[in-house]
Amino acid sequence: MHEGTRGGSIDPVFINALLKKLKPAWVRQAEGSNLARLKPFRGRSELIDKMPEELKACLNMGGHTTLMVWADCDHDHADGNDLKETFWTKVQEAGISRAEFDTVVFVFAKDRLENWVEFLETGKTDESKEGSRVKSRRAAADAATKLADHCLSGAPIQNIPPSLEWSCRNWHALKSRMR
Repeated sequence: MHEGTRGGSIDPVFINALLKKLKPAWVRQAEGSNLARLKPFRGRSELIDKMPEELKACLNMGGHTTLMVWADCDHDHADGNDLKETFWTKVQEAGISRAEFDTVVFVFAKDRLENWVEFLETGKTDESKEGSRVKSRRAAADAATKLADHCLSGAPIQNIPPSLEWSCRNWHALKSRMR
C-alpha cells in the first residue's frame, strides 16, 4: 500500500526500483509477475482507512505474506512511531491483534519521499520541510537504486535522515523474520 495515484506519484517507481535491486529472497516471480503488488491510494487518510482490510487480506493468504505500508509522515505527526499509532488505532477497531499488526512493515518518509530522493542525490535534506517535487521517474528510480546499494553493502549511511533510518530498521526487522 502506498500514497499517490498511479502516474501522478514517484512512490511506485521508487518502491519497484528498490525491491528490484534488493531482490529479497522471499519475493518470487510467478507467471511473469512479481508477487510484490503495489496498491495506490489517493492519500494518507484513505491509506489508514483501508489498512485493516488490506492487512486482513494478507493474513488470510497465509504463509509469509507481508503488508508494507508506505506513507508520508507529515507535520501532524512527530515521527514514524506517532504515525504508526494512528494506524494501530484504526486496525484495533477492526479486531486486529497487536501481534498481527506487528507483522506490517511501515516505511514513512518525513513529509515526502522527495526528501529521501534529495538526500540520496545530494547527501543532505531538511526533513522539517517538504522536499521539492520530483517529476522525473528516472531520478526516483536512481535514488532507490542508490539506497538499495547502501542496504546491500551493509555500510552505515552518513547523515541519514531520521525517517529513513526509522524505515530501514523496519525493513531489517522484516529481513530477520523472513530467514
